[in-house]
Amino acid sequence: MKFKTPQTLSQIASIIGAKYVGNPDFPVLGTNEIHRVEAGDIVFVDHPKYYDKALTSAATIVLINKEVECPEGKALLISDDPFRDFNIISRTFSPFIASSAMIAPDASIGEGAIIQPGVFIGNDVKIGRDCVIHAGVIIGDGSRIGDRVTIHSGTVLGGDAFYYKHRPEGYDKLLSTGYVEIQDDVDLGALCTIDRGVSASTVIGAGSKLDNQVHVGHDTIIGRECLIAAQAGIAGCCVIEDKVTIWGQVGMAAGITIGKGAVILAQSGVSKSLDGGKTYFGYPAEEAQSLYKQMATLRLLPKWLKKKGII
Repeated sequence: MKFKTPQTLSQIASIIGAKYVGNPDFPVLGTNEIHRVEAGDIVFVDHPKYYDKALTSAATIVLINKEVECPEGKALLISDDPFRDFNIISRTFSPFIASSAMIAPDASIGEGAIIQPGVFIGNDVKIGRDCVIHAGVIIGDGSRIGDRVTIHSGTVLGGDAFYYKHRPEGYDKLLSTGYVEIQDDVDLGALCTIDRGVSASTVIGAGSKLDNQVHVGHDTIIGRECLIAAQAGIAGCCVIEDKVTIWGQVGMAAGITIGKGAVILAQSGVSKSLDGGKTYFGYPAEEAQSLYKQMATLRLLPKWLKKKGII
């Protein structure tokens, strides 16, 4: 999330009631999660395991729950609860704005676009030229849709990230202030759900095609000309490089990368990053040819054991 106007370190500290380390006029341009941060961003960290990662990241303001040495060229915000205070910042600079119409007055719809009855288009949405948006589609606030995009009925763009912190009283939700970006020539099947980023964008690259009932989690980036079949589930913060094929009912863990041109066969479970240019299968997913050889060997095992008199 980028602020509409730049803030200073002291201004942000005043909003959340935190101590700060650094020049009071240190520029603060927005917020972001660790995997998408850049100079001017606030990143929050509340666990010692991730202190070093946050302090050495591209973010120049670190919201942290411990007094540590401030890295050169950066600033610190010291908080007893960074998760809570990150939400306060989100709520302050990106408050929820209730819709007043099925199509928001400030929505931009390109020439030649067809919007079928029953479509909801939220605030600050931009839709390109020659798109077809079928009945019952929901396009959440801030979404960006390129040219010649087709979206089938029941698809929802811009649902909140599935991101919670467990507290004694229950689960505390991290507020989502990001958006969804659908690039040119993308087709989205019926009943797809593309969650918006926590503080940046979830991206579907140009020319990619998603079948019915595909879920894409927050802040995931899908490359160009990917094919994703029905009921695939991609968790948050993944990177799917160009020309990847993901067949039906594949499940994918958060924060992994799938290399260019990889093929993942149906019902596979992907728990770690995979190199491009190869075909994968199984759970955990591994190269298909290697797995098929293992399976063939296992089928021959009873016969071999019987021959040896072991069984």
